Amino acid sequence: MALDAEADGLAGTAAAAAALPHRDDEPITCYERRRYLLARARAEGRVTVTGAAQELHMSVETVRRDLKVLEAHGLVRREYGVAYPVETAGFESDLAARESEWLPEKRRIAAEAVHHLDDAETIFIDEGYLPQLVAQQLPTETALTVVTASLPVASMLAMRPSVSVVVLGGRLRGRTLATVDRWATEMLSDFVIDLAFMGANGISRMHGLTTPDPAVAAVKSAAMRASRRRIFIGAHLKFSAVSFARFAEVSEFEALITDTRLSLSEAHRYMQLGPTVIRV
Repeated sequence: MALDAEADGLAGTAAAAAALPHRDDEPITCYERRRYLLARARAEGRVTVTGAAQELHMSVETVRRDLKVLEAHGLVRREYGVAYPVETAGFESDLAARESEWLPEKRRIAAEAVHHLDDAETIFIDEGYLPQLVAQQLPTETALTVVTASLPVASMLAMRPSVSVVVLGGRLRGRTLATVDRWATEMLSDFVIDLAFMGANGISRMHGLTTPDPAVAAVKSAAMRASRRRIFIGAHLKFSAVSFARFAEVSEFEALITDTRLSLSEAHRYMQLGPTVIRV
């Protein structure tokens, strides 16, 4: 089976693989194992090598090989005996799932991000859980105008006397509670914003910053064009992950703020493209 064709099949059927197939007459195939591993990773946010080996009654080496294939297909990221799902055109986690992942790291990233406001008076805050943490950390004594597509961010800041909130119009996505489509992009085209705090589902030196939904990518791209300064905020697992729709290049950012699980060597490779990489 061709690599791309198998990847499409795995991604398309993983959601249906709720249970491991049981057959007395023949063992499960490698395709069925990989589909099961991907479904588990997407349902639970991760899959461990040892746990999966026990459930599949397979060797640890077999599971590692299967996860390596899934990683080559761009469907998972492997790290220290654990594999995490990569968000693709066929899979995107919701806010509830994101609230439970890498919380200490995300809080440190958010705290660092607000130290880079400098003299910005107008800021764009992206959709997603980490941008919500940035909104929480904004100084209460500083007068700011915040532009956002995120309803959670807007509602969080609406009661602050020092903050003026501009909510982008458009179609509301239930998965992230953020607006998309031409109303949002047209509003952004009329603004000149001092600083944008941007998230992504993946950031890659080769493919830039990506997200599963082209409509979301269009809003992010418009925010990038409208902003004088841009800072990426994201946990280390976003690095080298690639999703479907590209909205920016790494070189367009002044800084990338992440956690210390991103290696120094990898941080240096991203810095060669232009931005400062800050590990907290």
